[in-house]
Amino acid sequence: MITAEQIAPFRTSSEDYDHTEHLKARFAQLRRERQPFYLTGAEFDEILRWKLGGQYGRQQARRAANTEEVIRAVTGVALTITHRDEDYELELRVNLLCALRGVGIPVASAVLALVYPERYAVIDFRGWRQVFGEEKAGYSIADYKRYLKEVRRLADQLRWCPQEVDLAIWAYDREHRRG
Repeated sequence: MITAEQIAPFRTSSEDYDHTEHLKARFAQLRRERQPFYLTGAEFDEILRWKLGGQYGRQQARRAANTEEVIRAVTGVALTITHRDEDYELELRVNLLCALRGVGIPVASAVLALVYPERYAVIDFRGWRQVFGEEKAGYSIADYKRYLKEVRRLADQLRWCPQEVDLAIWAYDREHRRG
């Protein structure tokens, strides 16, 4: 299992650190300005490009079914819904986002991590491999909760937000898999 000490030097070393910070700041500003908050199709697509990188084109035809109206409606509910039970709130948000065509838990987690970096992180194979020491490609809500619990534990130790911890883990994994 990865430690806070191992990832501390990687806080800002991800190759897309600046782009990530820009997106987080932009969505924070939009959350203040747009009430109730939702994502436009272009904003949603920007998150997809950030998360998927070279795999962006893989489900593009499937995602084309998500109209502007559908994206605004689904993200509007998913990103504003609240519940006193944080686990249930997470389940609702992820399940709503996964209702969009071509969106699975990793992409839903990316939306949440960019809009609410103080609460969420992106789940993917790199993070999973470093946190749990095993390879995994498909994720359930239970997996995401388990991963998020560990990321939040590291975030508390480092006094970072969960999204920053996840990005540092991602950079750590890339660096150590190269060498």
